[in-house]
Amino acid sequence: MLEGCVPWPESFARAYRAGGYWNDELLGDLPLSPPGARDRTAVVTGDRTLTYGRLDEAADRLAAGLRGLGVRAGDRVVVQLPNDVEMVVLCLALFRLAALPVFALPAHRSAEITHLVNSSEAVAYVCADHVLDCDYRAVAKEVLGAAHTLRHVLVAGDAGPFTPLAEVAADPVDLPAPDPADVALFLLSGGTSGPPKLIPRTHADYTFQLRRSARLCGFGPGTRYLCALPMGHNFALACPGVLGTLRVGGTVVPAPAPTPESCFPLIERAGVTVTSLVPPLVPLWLDAAEWTEHDLDSLRLLQVGGARLSPATAREVPEGLGCTLQQVYGMAEGLLNYTRLDDPESVVFHTQGRPLAPADEIRVVREDGAEAAPGEEGELYTRGPYTVRGYFRAAERNRTQFTEDGFYRTGDLVRRTAAGYFEVVGRVNDVINRGGEKVPAQEVEEHLLADPRIASAALIALPHPQLGEQTCACVVPRDPGHPPTLREVRAGLRDRGIAPYKLPDRLEVVSRIPLTAVGKMDKKALRARFGD
Repeated sequence: MLEGCVPWPESFARAYRAGGYWNDELLGDLPLSPPGARDRTAVVTGDRTLTYGRLDEAADRLAAGLRGLGVRAGDRVVVQLPNDVEMVVLCLALFRLAALPVFALPAHRSAEITHLVNSSEAVAYVCADHVLDCDYRAVAKEVLGAAHTLRHVLVAGDAGPFTPLAEVAADPVDLPAPDPADVALFLLSGGTSGPPKLIPRTHADYTFQLRRSARLCGFGPGTRYLCALPMGHNFALACPGVLGTLRVGGTVVPAPAPTPESCFPLIERAGVTVTSLVPPLVPLWLDAAEWTEHDLDSLRLLQVGGARLSPATAREVPEGLGCTLQQVYGMAEGLLNYTRLDDPESVVFHTQGRPLAPADEIRVVREDGAEAAPGEEGELYTRGPYTVRGYFRAAERNRTQFTEDGFYRTGDLVRRTAAGYFEVVGRVNDVINRGGEKVPAQEVEEHLLADPRIASAALIALPHPQLGEQTCACVVPRDPGHPPTLREVRAGLRDRGIAPYKLPDRLEVVSRIPLTAVGKMDKKALRARFGD
């Protein structure tokens, strides 16, 4: 396994192979189209269609082109592309080349991309030219000035001073196959303490996730999956998502944004049967469905995950969107939980599912360290055939995040029902779940303290009717007579290059940050004061 990664113990690896969880399937084998299916539609957007045969050829040519640039097996490539054909082709090309994609998120800016390049020692960064308010070529220029391993910037669209992705192609060449136990890609942690950690996922564990998830969710050749959420998210990529759809011969429908305005026309035009959303989007879709002129009758399944969906909103989905609801609770580190398609409404509306695999081992641990009984609240610990044993090159973090016997401490507070389903209660770690986007308080606080106008700062979560949680920066100004405004604080953070979703929603100026008896910031007191 790649240096800096933590392997599964050999005894567990043998057991997972013997149990059929791991096999010799490789992500580079995708798409798995049956004989005679090369003319079947693999990817369709608002203006482009790609058959399985053309997708296969495009991935081979891009893999050869990347190899011609000097990208080799094991090299890391930071990928930040919007949902489109290029993203699908690039993923398959990197898997075939055995180069390792590091999936950045669309909202990341220079600070995050520089961190990802440096921590992974990436040799290439692949981005779009311009999406909405961001010129990613400008981001690339900043990253190049701060990253020393980066040799290539490849741009989809107008490349400016960089290399056009469309020109990186060559005649296909034979490429050596990796070992199924090798790392295939890197996902990002939620960043509960500082910048995100890199999560190494292997061919064996990730292809198992695809197989089992696709089977559980009823994916097949007739599936038309609308990828509304960013494709670099584990949820949209592989739960079963884009890769799971391609594995069973279905059709992927990338959407430029998860809004009803972008997605409803695609649902009608492409006959979409399933899609995935985070909870804040569900009420927007329900409201829009009442007045839309677009035909949504093809939609059969809506997956909702990334945060807890309120039971009241869950009850509206079957009638409001005319489809089955499936709650999904999981993490990029591994464990996935699903409500089943035949579960009663009481389970689907009130829980976030149960584990995907029989080999998923679960502990729910109370604050006092004892095992929680059914219905009792505790932190979820897990290990299994697709839950990693450690982050990449993060020995100190691994010592606190993983137990000595290999269980991952998720930081999630849950209650487990007698039937094994989870109800997600909240977070142990100091991270704010802003509508499914994980905002690490410590990272934002460090950026706030870089503002010369701020002497002390604490970022807290406050309730929000749509987002679930909003971020509130509580700051002590250096000059009490001239405290900074929210606009000024947000502008300063933008100048530091952090992602827009990490910018505080609210600002409270305080004379001091309260402390607990042991000298830590008392965020509970701040939440009580400003939580209205």
